[in-house]
Amino acid sequence: MTETSPLAAAEAPERAFFGRRKGKRLRGLQERRLAELLPRLRVTPPEDGSRLDPATLFPDLPIPPNDVWLEIGFGGGEHLAAQARANPDIGIVGAEPFVNGVVKLLAAVDEAGLRNVRIRDEDVTALLSALPDASLGRAYLLYPDPWPKRRQRKRRFVSDATLAEIARVLKPGGLFRFASDIDDYAGWTLVRAARCPSLRWSARCAADWTRPFPDWPGTRYEAKAVAAGRRPTYLEFVRT
Repeated sequence: MTETSPLAAAEAPERAFFGRRKGKRLRGLQERRLAELLPRLRVTPPEDGSRLDPATLFPDLPIPPNDVWLEIGFGGGEHLAAQARANPDIGIVGAEPFVNGVVKLLAAVDEAGLRNVRIRDEDVTALLSALPDASLGRAYLLYPDPWPKRRQRKRRFVSDATLAEIARVLKPGGLFRFASDIDDYAGWTLVRAARCPSLRWSARCAADWTRPFPDWPGTRYEAKAVAAGRRPTYLEFVRT
């Protein structure tokens, strides 16, 4: 019998972390990429409960990646694609259930010839559970759905269980980076991270959580938030 992880146990139909799966109708080239390119990049967790070896997910690279990073909910994929271009020796796995976001990342991968990107086009829960301990150098959660109403907050991705899973898959010294323009969600994350003994907030002064990360390329959602007068918060946690 396969043991159920704490994160999988906490997951239930009423606690889906995402909303709709598809938005605008896809055009011809988008449909072709979805049909032809996505299957070559798709990451599927083993059904028998065994662990994935992240380094083996990138056969198109001439040598195994120096490290593997994970982005949870990559949206339109602009941050993930920018990191992949800037770090060709790093394998990056992105998880995003929203089809229109997936096709945007597929376009960036196709047009730039990125060989170090892999995609999980479903909820990230099963993927996290399938990753070995201490197998990732970084994990990103950028502008997740805030589920702002009190009755919705159980659907927020950040919880004690998810942070414990993220800490488990990070290498010692690995980074978990979180960004949000919703102050309540930033505070929610800090409270739960403080309860996770394996994560340490790296901030030393206020500027450390009000300015972007050093290699931050920006995102369209961030630009919209700033234009609307909302100030983003950037939190970085180190795996101890």
